Amino acid sequence: MQRRPPSKAPAWTVQESAALYGIREWGHGYFDVSAKGEVVVNLKDGKKTKPVSIAEIVKGLRERGTQLPVLIRFGDLLRWRIDELNEGFATAIREGKYQGVYRGVYPIKVNQQQEVIDEITRYGRKYHYGLEAGSKPELIAALAHMHDPEAYIVCNGYKDEEFIDLALYAQKMGLQVILVLEMPSELALILERSRKMGVRPTLGVRFRLSAESAGHWSGSGGDASVFGLNISQLMGVVDQLREHGMLDCLRMLHYHQGSQIPNIRAIRQAVTEATRVYCGLVHEGARMGILDLGGGLAISYDGFKGATSASSNYGTKEYCADVIEAITEVTAEAGVPHPDLITESGRAIVAYYSVLVINILDVNRFEPSRSGFELDKDSPQLLRNLADLHQERSKDPAKLTRDRVQEIYNDAVYYRDKLRSEFNYGKVALRERAQGEEMYWDIMTWISGKLDSVGHDGSQMERMSTVMTDYYYGNFSVFQSLPDLWAIDQIFPVMPIHRLKEKPTRNAVLSDITCDSDGKIARFAHSGEICGSLPLHDPDFEKNGDYMLGIFLVGAYQETLGDLHNLLGDTNVVSVSLEGGKLKYRREQEGDSVSEVLSYVEYDPKDLANRFRNLAESAVVSKRITAAERREIMGAYDAGLRGYTYFET
Repeated sequence: MQRRPPSKAPAWTVQESAALYGIREWGHGYFDVSAKGEVVVNLKDGKKTKPVSIAEIVKGLRERGTQLPVLIRFGDLLRWRIDELNEGFATAIREGKYQGVYRGVYPIKVNQQQEVIDEITRYGRKYHYGLEAGSKPELIAALAHMHDPEAYIVCNGYKDEEFIDLALYAQKMGLQVILVLEMPSELALILERSRKMGVRPTLGVRFRLSAESAGHWSGSGGDASVFGLNISQLMGVVDQLREHGMLDCLRMLHYHQGSQIPNIRAIRQAVTEATRVYCGLVHEGARMGILDLGGGLAISYDGFKGATSASSNYGTKEYCADVIEAITEVTAEAGVPHPDLITESGRAIVAYYSVLVINILDVNRFEPSRSGFELDKDSPQLLRNLADLHQERSKDPAKLTRDRVQEIYNDAVYYRDKLRSEFNYGKVALRERAQGEEMYWDIMTWISGKLDSVGHDGSQMERMSTVMTDYYYGNFSVFQSLPDLWAIDQIFPVMPIHRLKEKPTRNAVLSDITCDSDGKIARFAHSGEICGSLPLHDPDFEKNGDYMLGIFLVGAYQETLGDLHNLLGDTNVVSVSLEGGKLKYRREQEGDSVSEVLSYVEYDPKDLANRFRNLAESAVVSKRITAAERREIMGAYDAGLRGYTYFET
C-alpha cells in the first residue's frame, strides 16, 4: 500500500484575512474581501449591487494622475444609510401602531461638504429628510439646499439677530424652520424679532437630561451638561410664553445624549425621561407635537458589537423599535397623543461614506541583529551576564518553566538597565552598549515566543511584547485626516486593501509623516480585541510595488476637524460610482498645494519666491553657484510651491 505524502500546512485564505481584520463585522455588508485577496466595496449598478475592488479604484486614479493619499467617497453608501434609518423607523411605526410620523434631520456639522448636503437633500426628499444647523453659516447652507416644505430645518446653537431673522424669513416663505432655545436669554430676542416681522415662530427647547450616558460623550447629558435648559429654566420659558400669549408657539422638545451612545439601555432611559417632560409640557398647555431625540445612534468601529465607546450593542432596527416602544408606553400612561419624531443621527449616516487610502513609504523593522555574540576578554561583566542569559535560548524547551522564563526576563531587564546606567557614567563604551541592547532584545524576542507555551502572569512580560513591533511609515497626517484618533483616542478600522491571500508576518504600529510622536496609530481592532499593533505584510517594495492600507469609517467629523500640523493639507478627494459595469470618477478635487497651505498661514507665495530668488542671485554674485544652476534651483523651488503637501512618487 502506497503511503500518502505528508500533507502541507494549509495556505492562508481570504476568509482568514476577513476574520483577522474583522471587515465583516464593522463593514456592515458594504465592505468585504474578494477571492483575489482585495478589499471590495459594494456599489449599485442599475438595479444590481456589485463588488468593486478598492485597489482597482486606486489604479484608475493613478492612471489619471491622482496621487496617494486619497479620500474616496461612495455616494451609494450614503444613500443606503439614509434608507436604513428611515425604513427602520417606518417599520417600527407600522408594527407599533404609532400615530406620529418620523422626520429625520441631518446635522450639517458632522460632514459639511457640499456633496453630502446635495445628496441628502436630493435623495432624502422622498423621506422628507431635513437638516440641522448649529451656526449661521450652516443655516445659510441649509436654506440654499433645503426646499422641501414637509422637511424640517432645526436651528440649534447660539443665535444672533441675523440668525433669527434668516430663520423667520424662511418660515414666512413656507419652510418648516424650528428655532431651538439653548438658553433662556434667547427667548427675548426671538420674541422681539418675530413681533417686528409679524411671524409667530415655531419654537423648540433643548432640555438638559438628568440621565447620563456612558462613553466619550457622556458629558452631553446629566446636570453638568454644558447645553440645554434645566427643569426650572424650562418652566420659566413656559411661563414667559404664556405671559406673552405665545405658548402655542412651543412645538418641540429636544435633547441630545451625544453622537455615539453604545448602550441601548441608556438610549431607552433618555427617551423615557424626555417623553415624560414632553407630556408635562402638553399638560402645561403647550401645543407641542414634535419630539427631537438628537443624536446617539452608534456604529461599530471595532466590530465587537459590545457597549464600548467604539461600538454598540444594538443595530438600527432595534434602536428604532425601542424608541417607538418607550414613547408609546409613556404617552399612553399620560394620555398624550404620539408626537412626530426627529432624530439627528449624523455619524450613523455618513461614517461609512469615506475611505482614506494611503501608501507605506518605509518600514523600521524590529529585528534583533544576530543569534550569536562574540565577547572579548575585556568585555564588561554585565555583557557577560547578558550573554549567559542569551545561551538559555538553546536549552531543552521541556525544562523551561514559567518561573524560569520570568527569572530570565527579570535578570535581562536588570542587566540592560544597569548597562545603560554604566554607559551614562562613562564606564561602558558605545559599541559595548550596542552589543548589550542587541542581546537584550534577542532575549525579549525569545521570551515573547515562549509566553503561550509556558504561560505568564499577564503583567510585564505580556506588556513587553507590545514594544516589539515594526514601525510602518504611511503617507498621511493623523492630524489632518484622523483628528479624532489623537483628540479622543477614536478607533478606526485599518487593513491592507490587497495581498489578503497572503498571511501577514509582521506586527506594526502605523506612523504618519508629521514630526510628532502623537502622529501614529497604535490601537487597532483585530482578532476580536483591541491591540497595540496590527498584523501586516512585509511590503517588499521591489517585488510588490506599493503597499496600500485603507482606513475606514472616516466620513463623520474628520474632514472638517482636520488641521495643518506640519502644514500638511487636505488630501486628494474623489467620488466613485458604478455605471454599466464601469467605474465613474466624479468631483475629483486636488489636495492642497504647498502654496495654498502657506497662504492659509498668511504667507504670500509670490513674496516667498522673490525672497528665495534674491538669495539665489546673491549666491550667483558670490560665485557659489552659476546662473544656470540658479535657473535649476528656482525651477525646483517653484515646483515645490505647486506640488502636493504629501510625499509624491
